[in-house]
Amino acid sequence: MKIADTDILIQPGWKDSGEGHWQRRWAGRFPNASIIEQADWNRPLLADWIDGIERHVAMATRPVVIVAHSLGVPALAHAAQRLTDGKVRGAFLVAPPDLLMPDQAIAFPDELKSFANPPRDPLPFPSMMVLSTDDPFGSVEHGVDLATAWGSDVHLAGPAGHINLDSGHGPWPEGLLMFTRLMQRLEA
Repeated sequence: MKIADTDILIQPGWKDSGEGHWQRRWAGRFPNASIIEQADWNRPLLADWIDGIERHVAMATRPVVIVAHSLGVPALAHAAQRLTDGKVRGAFLVAPPDLLMPDQAIAFPDELKSFANPPRDPLPFPSMMVLSTDDPFGSVEHGVDLATAWGSDVHLAGPAGHINLDSGHGPWPEGLLMFTRLMQRLEA
């Protein structure tokens, strides 16, 4: 599937991705990409995020590929149960957090807990999960467990932190190559 023939919807995580983050750069690079904006990036409500994802997919005029990072990954998994009409053709999932992980680098606020324990049903579209081997917010084991349940291909990115600006991933050209590989596998 050609990138130009799709609507690319980008779902950032908690606190948004911010200027310079690879997701914002990709949104600026592809004329057919847009950010799924949320009402409150700092105090997210799962129902609002699900509705936002569903609304953006419904408004898309072409086949959809979703790019989700961090908290956007479980949000998409929760929304996937409503995205079964075939319009979403694939998803690129990056660095899902383990919101229930003990000894977390930071204490997640209570409102994020509703995103924990996403459905474990296979996603109704092909997906690729990209995991860092030293992500402070989620272990490889957690990510592989989710990917296995969802039927996602797994790509280990090595020691890449949370694959965000703080870990040095502004442009993230390696991610763009992985995304391109996913797009090549998707059917038109």
